[in-house]
Amino acid sequence: MSEEQTKDEVKGQLMEMIHLEHVSKSFGEQKVLDDLSLDIREGEILTVIGRSGCGKTTLLRLINGLQKPDTGKVYVDGQDVSQTDLIALRRRIGYVIQNKGLFPHMTVEKNITYVPVISGRKDKAENHRFAMELLKLVGLDESCAGRYPDELSGGQQQRVGIARALASKAQILLMDEPFGALDEITKRSMQEELLSLQGKLKMTVIFVTHDIREAMKLGDRVLVMEQGRIAQLDKPEKIRENPADEFVRELIGG
Repeated sequence: MSEEQTKDEVKGQLMEMIHLEHVSKSFGEQKVLDDLSLDIREGEILTVIGRSGCGKTTLLRLINGLQKPDTGKVYVDGQDVSQTDLIALRRRIGYVIQNKGLFPHMTVEKNITYVPVISGRKDKAENHRFAMELLKLVGLDESCAGRYPDELSGGQQQRVGIARALASKAQILLMDEPFGALDEITKRSMQEELLSLQGKLKMTVIFVTHDIREAMKLGDRVLVMEQGRIAQLDKPEKIRENPADEFVRELIGG
């Protein structure tokens, strides 16, 4: 049995971490998600790609409880999000966006430890140690801890954003085009960092991107969305070999 087959079998045995059941969501007259049902397994990276307005970001916001579905149910780790303590839920879910969302008036260390501190973890020495661990984990030197976000490069800021998301000890990492504003060399480096990080921590990652190459490189599975529905959901190699329709075929470059 090949190593690839073994990995696939192990992932197939993992429990579902996120489950969407006939979810629809509209904003005014625009239907953004249309009767979407989806299972995301524990420990997998699911990349999500599609045209602007197809529902990618809305999908993340529903999982995080930032928005509610008009119809249908969203479950995280077996719990109905609509019946869950949203503060507790969000402390288990890291959220990384393209502009990093860092507090400009806080040092890197304070940005990273913000969630632990507001959650009641007030031990300064322990928080400092934790922040240093996370900086190392995302490939940053400890000397960055005392800097402010505008003193860092774009790639360094993005790493701090990931470290801050991990500070909640998240089981789930939601990433909304996190590398979209980076130059190509930095983007490739960050992609490798993410794969390495996920390999160590075994988090469930939902990664939204507009870059099909990025989607195919990072995803254990790739979700192609079109008009709020699933155009195709499969492993990257299966999508390359058998695109479901003309839209998917054009997306992957014919």
